[in-house]
Amino acid sequence: MKTIIFQALLVIHISFICFFTAARGQSDSSSSVVVAAYNVSAPAGSSVTLQCVSGRMVWTRDRLRDRQRVVHWDVYRAHMDYGMERVLDMYSAGEQRIYNSYNLDRVGLSRKAFRDGNFSLVIKDVTMNDRGLYSCNLHHLYCHLYETVRVQLNVTKSRRKEQRYWDGHKAVYVVLLGSTVVLPCVNRRNIWTDWSNEEEDQQVVHWDRQSPGIHHDRADRLVDLYASGEQRSYGPSFLRKKMNISQQAFADGDFSLTISDLQATDQGMYSCHLHHHYCGLHERRQFQVTVDAPLIHTKPEKALPSADKDEGNKADPPRVINVVLPDQRHHFLMPLGFVLTAFLLLAFIVLLIILITRRRRTMELYSVASMRSNRSRSSSDEFEMEVSGATPPIREQEDLFDFKNNLLKEVNINTPCKVIDLDKEMQKCCK
Repeated sequence: MKTIIFQALLVIHISFICFFTAARGQSDSSSSVVVAAYNVSAPAGSSVTLQCVSGRMVWTRDRLRDRQRVVHWDVYRAHMDYGMERVLDMYSAGEQRIYNSYNLDRVGLSRKAFRDGNFSLVIKDVTMNDRGLYSCNLHHLYCHLYETVRVQLNVTKSRRKEQRYWDGHKAVYVVLLGSTVVLPCVNRRNIWTDWSNEEEDQQVVHWDRQSPGIHHDRADRLVDLYASGEQRSYGPSFLRKKMNISQQAFADGDFSLTISDLQATDQGMYSCHLHHHYCGLHERRQFQVTVDAPLIHTKPEKALPSADKDEGNKADPPRVINVVLPDQRHHFLMPLGFVLTAFLLLAFIVLLIILITRRRRTMELYSVASMRSNRSRSSSDEFEMEVSGATPPIREQEDLFDFKNNLLKEVNINTPCKVIDLDKEMQKCCK
C-alpha cells in the first residue's frame, strides 16, 4: 500500500514538474529577456553606434532542415567491456535507426516525437542486459541547442522491489524482468516543432526608444528588420534618415543602430529586440544614451604681419623639447644604482678620514720620539760633566792608594786568614 502511494505521489510530482517546465518555456518565449545593458555617452553633433551583435541570429538559407534536429539514445553498461553503446537515433524528417539487431521491434520512439516534444524511449521485454545508464541527447544544429537527459535503469525479479525515484542527479527506474518500461525524455519547447515552412517569417529585429520618463510599454518603434530583407522605419522623415541598420545584418549577425548628428532630443533608453521564433530566441539589449555638450574646435590665432618682410618670411625654428622617459623594465635598477653610488661615496669619505687620522698620529709620535732623544743626549752630557767634576785630583788619589796599601799590610799581618773588605776597613779607619 505504501509503495502504491509513493509511486502515485512520484507520478504527480513528475507531471507537475513537466507542466511547470513547459509553462515556463512558453512564458519565456513570449517575452524578451534583457541580456545586456549599457551606458553610452557622446557629444552633441557626433555620430554614435549602438552595438547589437548575435551569432545565433545569422541568417542562412539552408534547406536541409531535416538534418538539423536529431535525437539519439545511448546506454552505458558498467558490467560490459565495451561500455558506451548507441541504441538509436532519429531525425525530424527521417526514420528511426536502430544500431543493434537485437533491439529491432523491441526498442523505439514515438512517430510524433518532433511534434509533441516527447522523445521517451520504450523498451519491451526488459532483460538483465538492458541494465545501465541511459542518456537522451537532443541536438538542434541550426539553433545551437544541445541538451541531455539521463535515466538509470535497474532490473529486478521481485515485484515488491519495483520503484522509481530521484537520486539527486538522475531518475532511477527499477522495473520487473520481462515487463515494458518507458524512459522519460520530454522537451515541449516550440523549438522542436516545425509549424511554419517560411523561416523568413520567424526572424525579426526591431529597435525601440523610450524618452526620459516614458515606460517601456509606451516606447516608440524606430526600425523593424526581417530576415527576408524587408525593413520598416517609423517616425518623422528626418528621424528615419539619421537612424538605420545595415542591410547585411542577418548575413553578418550585426544589428547595430547608427545615429548621426546626435542631439539632446535623442537621449533616452534604446532597446534592441532579437526574435527567432523557430529557435525560441527572445533577447533584448538596452542602451542608455546621454548627450554631452558639443565639442568646441578653436582655430589657431594668426600672428600679425611683421614690418620687416624678410623677418616675416623667415620660418621660426622648431622648438624641440626632449623628454627622457625611464624604461619601465629598469625601474628597479635605477634606485639601486643611486644607493650603491651613495654607499661608495660614504666609504671613500670614511677611508679618507681614517688615513688623515693615522697620518696625524704618526707625526705626533715622531715629534715625541725626537724630543726624547734630545733629552737623553743632554742628560748623558750632564752626567759626564758631573763625573768628570767629581773625580779627585791626581795627588789625592796617590795618597789614597798608599794609604790602602799600608792598611792592607797591617790587616794581613794581624788577620791572615780572613777575607778583608778593604772599603769597609777604610771606612772604619776614617771614622
